[in-house]
Amino acid sequence: MWEQNLTLLRSRYTELAIQIEKTVCSNDPRWVLETSSSGHPTLVYRETENSSGILIHSRHDPLREGRRQAEAVNNSVIILLGFGLGYTAEALAKSDCILIIIERRKDLFRLALENRNLHELLAPGKVIFILEDSGAISTVLALLEKAFPGGSIQKPHIIKNRALCTLTEEDQSWYDEIERRIHTWSSRDEINAATLQRFGTRWTKNLAANMEGVLHFPGIKYLAQILANTAMPVFLAAAGPSLNRMEPFLKEIHKRCIIIAVDTALRFLLRFGIEPDFVVSVDPQYWNAQHLHRQNAPNAALIAESAVYPPLLRKPEKDTPPAFKRIFFCQSLFPLGRFIEDRSDVKGPLGAGGSVATTAWDFARHLGPAAIWTAGLDLAFPNFQTHFKGALFEENAHAGSGRFCPAETLSVHALQSGQPFMAISANGGKVLSDRRLSLYAVWFEEQCKISSQTSLTNYSLSPDGLAVPGFIVSEPEELLALPQRREEIDQLLLNAYSNIDKDFNKALAERTESYSRAYSELLRGLEAIRDNAAEAASAAGRGIQSGADGSGKTNSLLKKLDKANIAIQQSPVKDAAGFLFPPISELEKSLTESDPLKRHLEFSRLFYTSLQESADYTLKVLKKESTN
Repeated sequence: MWEQNLTLLRSRYTELAIQIEKTVCSNDPRWVLETSSSGHPTLVYRETENSSGILIHSRHDPLREGRRQAEAVNNSVIILLGFGLGYTAEALAKSDCILIIIERRKDLFRLALENRNLHELLAPGKVIFILEDSGAISTVLALLEKAFPGGSIQKPHIIKNRALCTLTEEDQSWYDEIERRIHTWSSRDEINAATLQRFGTRWTKNLAANMEGVLHFPGIKYLAQILANTAMPVFLAAAGPSLNRMEPFLKEIHKRCIIIAVDTALRFLLRFGIEPDFVVSVDPQYWNAQHLHRQNAPNAALIAESAVYPPLLRKPEKDTPPAFKRIFFCQSLFPLGRFIEDRSDVKGPLGAGGSVATTAWDFARHLGPAAIWTAGLDLAFPNFQTHFKGALFEENAHAGSGRFCPAETLSVHALQSGQPFMAISANGGKVLSDRRLSLYAVWFEEQCKISSQTSLTNYSLSPDGLAVPGFIVSEPEELLALPQRREEIDQLLLNAYSNIDKDFNKALAERTESYSRAYSELLRGLEAIRDNAAEAASAAGRGIQSGADGSGKTNSLLKKLDKANIAIQQSPVKDAAGFLFPPISELEKSLTESDPLKRHLEFSRLFYTSLQESADYTLKVLKKESTN
């Protein structure tokens, strides 16, 4: 049985076969193979020789049990937690689904190969196996997402072998971490939709107000790899509680590193007389802009996204020194901004893992350093703290506190709002984190895997924060052992800025012409989509009122809707026009018709009305800003 299965494994899953051959089959006496009533082998875990044991599969008919579990699921992506002897996996493999099998115990997988004929599971070569590596699920889901364009991949359905997943405390912790990663990944679309619904109009207003920044601010592409071959390290200051640990070392760190600060951490550095070389700000909200309000770093460069709150980018009043020495744009995260940038001046992309810290770290990587040292990147709440002492959040909490709502109440709300849970810390202990922060941690873990293929080394100076595979936990003394290079850093940046100014100013006339053409194309495209959508919505409404019956008149109406849909799909501005479009699920909740044809027309009316409103709002905002 082992030789037959191994031959299949070698031909279909070569790397997995190499791993399994090196794995010693479990000789743990607690694992007992028994023969079920149906004659198929089953597995029992006995803590002691005389204990009744924990059944991993049915004692009567494990094959039928596996088939019954598989028949109860109808999903295009299924994740099986706990392989055991493979009965459920074998039954699922016969369906037309994407099957991901996750098993913590590699020796149990070998035990199954030695005792069962798994030809039907292995021969097609379509199953994805994850053994022992809990972090691999994030990579697999990310790859699946890329394989399904437009986010069409279905949310995975999880099947658990509960006996295996709760066998020991270690097993439960391991599988719980897997489930957390899956649920975090699955909830991203819901989070993004809710965020868009809440802030979409704000982003659109900001983009319209900042649009001409595409002309005046160079892109971060000019800064790509400026540290390559220099061995210069980068120190990244995030705003977590562990940033306080760096206070005694900041001046010495400044002598040795390029300093990058997230916007929320700038006031901490300035409080101790340290001006960073770069400040990263990409959050469009007003309250986020307040972190930079009256915080002047005239020798620093601001790295911004074109949707940031507009006052951050405006020129200061006469005789007022600028808050920043210069401004660079990264590629817009939104289709409205990208439409203009792609046609006039490409800025250069940065990673968007959902937090300014992810973008700042990706910018640090963009510079091409040999190492990135991070502080304040806790991704958790060590000692139940949310940010460094003296952060704007803390000041606002104290300023707004009162007898019946003290600052501690706001802190508790912050700790509880993101579905908190205890997780493993970088120093091996336990620390409070939440679903939102764990999503960022998954992003960093994936990026570290990519960076491992280069010479970049990532160090964490946050031992009490969340453990992130790929970050080496270090102490400040190790960083301070590096040579002082501040003069060299300043000269390098001075030379880089001088060259950037020459290149960017040289292309101003060409860039202005391209910008003008792109802006005009954007307005015409939005007007065309608005008018097409309005006409299609009106036609669908008339069809509902006249009573759709499948006649020739109705067929003509359906052709008209198809024609409008094709015109919209072919428009180069369709993404910008539909940016404020509500989720399809929200539209479907409003449907009342039961007849299939009438229901289709009702949905079409809602769909095109929403698209018309989205395009019309964007147009009005753009035209209003152009007249200011």
